[in-house]
Order: sequence, then structure tokens, then C-alpha cells
Amino acid sequence: MKISTFLVAAGITFFSALAIAGPGGHDHAPKHGGIVIEIKDVDYEVVAKSDLIQIYARDHGKAVKMDGGKAKVTLLNGIDKADVELLPAGDKLEAKGSFKVTKGTKGVAMVTLGGKTNAVRFEIK
Repeated sequence: MKISTFLVAAGITFFSALAIAGPGGHDHAPKHGGIVIEIKDVDYEVVAKSDLIQIYARDHGKAVKMDGGKAKVTLLNGIDKADVELLPAGDKLEAKGSFKVTKGTKGVAMVTLGGKTNAVRFEIK
């Protein structure tokens, strides 16, 4: 194989890998079965179930420390509204209880990590 052919093949492989990883070179796929929303290069993964709400955060693929973090999630179902406070639980923010989470539920999570707050909007599909 000629060197120029090798370099072209290597370049195609490299740029294909970047394209698969997505913009910014990191993977946006859910790791915990939730919904991933990217805000300012941080992926927030919201896992919302009828008995559990969790938020994970990854910065360029690396887990964000949850020490001192918190979140307030507002769940909207038509005219019904419920607020839920999430606190650190290992590698995530979490609340356990009984929540009205069904297809079509919309939510806004005000997530505070490292002194910065971001609004994370999501909808259950």
C-alpha cells in the first residue's frame, strides 16, 4: 500500500470516528436509559419514572461530580404541575417517591452544579 493511500484511509477512519461521536467529539447516547439534553458541552441525562427521578451529568464524556449539587424539577401534565427536589446520590442527583410521569409529560429541571445553574427542558416520549 502506498503511503498516500494509507494516509487517505487513516484520515477517513479518523474523521468517521469524529462524526459518529457527534459535535464536540463526545458521545450523546443515554447511559442510564434516560433522555439526554446537551447544554454548554454538558450532557444532562434525565431518568424520570413513576417512583424515581434522576439526573446524571457528563462533561465531554466524563461524569460531573455531584457534591453540593441540587436540582428542582417541575413536571407538567396538562394543567397538573408538581415540583420535586433532587439531591446528590453518588454519581447523580435523585429523588424517590410517587410521580406522575407518563408519555407526554414535560419537565424543566433547574440544575445547580459547581455554583452554576442551567435549565434542562425535557419531554417523555
